[in-house]
Amino acid sequence: MNKPPPVSRFPVPTLKDMPEDVRARIEAVQEKSGFIPNVFLVLAHRPEEFRAFMAYHDALMDKKDGITKAEREMIVVATSAANQCQYCVVAHGAILRIRAKNPLIADQIAINYRKADITPRQRAMLDFAMKVALEAYVVGEDDFKALRGHDFSDEDIWDIGAIASFFALSNRMANLTAMRPNDEFYKLAR
Repeated sequence: MNKPPPVSRFPVPTLKDMPEDVRARIEAVQEKSGFIPNVFLVLAHRPEEFRAFMAYHDALMDKKDGITKAEREMIVVATSAANQCQYCVVAHGAILRIRAKNPLIADQIAINYRKADITPRQRAMLDFAMKVALEAYVVGEDDFKALRGHDFSDEDIWDIGAIASFFALSNRMANLTAMRPNDEFYKLAR
């Protein structure tokens, strides 16, 4: 029988060897989802960075106001596909399917968000997110004007840009570490 590939090219600590707060966070996720997403195990290699990463992730992705949680996941899936991050496309694609209550949307957005079954407002959001993820140096006032034309507030625009930026970091770390998506993600909300 073939041995499954490692979840990272860097050492992955065992739960018992992790600091208590990191282990507790991981065990809470395991209890809720039924498995431990590999991102938690890989980032636990450096506990201080794990804490900082998770704090910023939660600040961006768990907000109850502004753009919806499904829209936040759309940003992650679209920009992660552009950055060729298999882990984030698969993992956040699963979360997007759950949040949008739509088994097709994550695949559509990952392949070509411009042809996905989304609203013109969401398309404008993803156009901006892609610009931030891939060529932030050309973002200008016209981009903000276009988003405001779709009733995005300045706080929404910040969130769109911050999510695209944060996940550009995440995509690069996932590729650096050769982070492997959990098999469980592929089956969620199908």
